[in-house]
Amino acid sequence: MNNVLSRRNFVRSGALAAAAYAASSAVPAAGIAAPAHDAASPVNLGLCSYTFRNFDRAQMIGFMKQLNVLALNAKDVKDHLPMDPAEEAKALDDYHAAGIQLHAIGTVYFPKDEDDDIRNKFEYAKRAGVSVIVAGDPAPGTLRRIEKFVKEYDIRLAIHNHGPEDELWHSPLDVLKAVSNMDPRMGCCIDIGHTVRAGTDVVEAIKQVGPRLFNMHTKDLTDFTAKDSQVAVGEGSMPMRRIFETLIAMKYKGFVDLEYEVHGDDPMPGVIASFAYMRGVLAGMGYGK
Repeated sequence: MNNVLSRRNFVRSGALAAAAYAASSAVPAAGIAAPAHDAASPVNLGLCSYTFRNFDRAQMIGFMKQLNVLALNAKDVKDHLPMDPAEEAKALDDYHAAGIQLHAIGTVYFPKDEDDDIRNKFEYAKRAGVSVIVAGDPAPGTLRRIEKFVKEYDIRLAIHNHGPEDELWHSPLDVLKAVSNMDPRMGCCIDIGHTVRAGTDVVEAIKQVGPRLFNMHTKDLTDFTAKDSQVAVGEGSMPMRRIFETLIAMKYKGFVDLEYEVHGDDPMPGVIASFAYMRGVLAGMGYGK
């Protein structure tokens, strides 16, 4: 980790970016207007702090600066964003000093169907200044209670699907069924890797969730049936250009957050490659900034 921007990593990321650019330079899909030359990207790339779960906050901030990624979805892991108010304030000061903007927190868990426990999570989000809570495991029976706090705090709840192992939320479509008649601030965080492992077409799921999509966790797989086949984005089979086209067509304003869950002790090579590929795809689509 001492030389994360080594020549080998640089060459690898450059090759992935070039490949992504070439693969994405085709005519835009129907309904997608070609952008002006080097237009600013309408896709907001960010990072899930869980990617650096084995590293402390100071180390993660250093990595983010190297990546030129300043948008963070922070989790209470290591010291990234502690739930203790005093410790949370220290973390927020560090992020502000580094120019890093928090846009979501999570994954946050709701094990109790109790007002005090739920309010504690919303106060945590309020202190952080975020507009989205990514929720990991809310039981269907707690959603109406959580909905009251969504309305009170005006903070959106994005339920994260965890694939076929998840007893409740296999696919974003399961989430959509549960929240479709609730406040419009009750919605989804689509984890695209877990979505394809659940046998769901990820592009169609994005379209169906539509305005209830509040956050996206991004990863790639070489085998859509195997959790342990995760690789850097661009090295698997995830249809990233189609995903980006769909997000742009629906005018998605949230973030596409990289959640790289493999090589926890040495994630930077895969993280560098992932951002290089995604930026290459967007560049090939005509977005240069």
